[in-house]
Amino acid sequence: MKRLLTATITLALLALAGCAATPKPEQPGASVEDRGKPVGPPPAAPGKPAPDTGAKPLVTAPLGAAALKDPNNILSRRSVYFDFDSNLVKDEYRPLVTAHARYLQQNPGAKMRIEGNADERGSREYNIALGQRRSEAVKQMMQLLGARPDQIESVSFGEEKPRATGHDEKSWAENRRADIVYQGE
Repeated sequence: MKRLLTATITLALLALAGCAATPKPEQPGASVEDRGKPVGPPPAAPGKPAPDTGAKPLVTAPLGAAALKDPNNILSRRSVYFDFDSNLVKDEYRPLVTAHARYLQQNPGAKMRIEGNADERGSREYNIALGQRRSEAVKQMMQLLGARPDQIESVSFGEEKPRATGHDEKSWAENRRADIVYQGE
């Protein structure tokens, strides 16, 4: 049943991605974000070496469990934050998700749980569903980057596990997240 649900969700996402290629008329006052920017260094001219950008790969060699606790390693960061009423993984968290996906890929025995959370606004049922969509979005991205489906479990706590207890935008922003928890932690 779980595989059928995963396959159905994957097919729906692929169908939506295909629809995104259809240009839509601009609406007055609507802003458009250019996501077509090239990623990585510019290609080198023929016969010339590529420019050194100083960028280092996120994961260069197989990493052990110690990397998960090293505060200087991106793998020690475990939360992906979301905008209000959104389950879209922001660009700023893509390197974090990529690093964890590569860790799972390089450590086939590793397993994790992605815990989706929401702020206190909205009904309990809505927040549970939103938290689940957030955890599934991170899981889907990791799978697309090479992690195996059996390594990742996604759950939702909705508004039941707040990180901040205030009733203001700063607190709500802290609670709109998906947390990565490795098995055994």
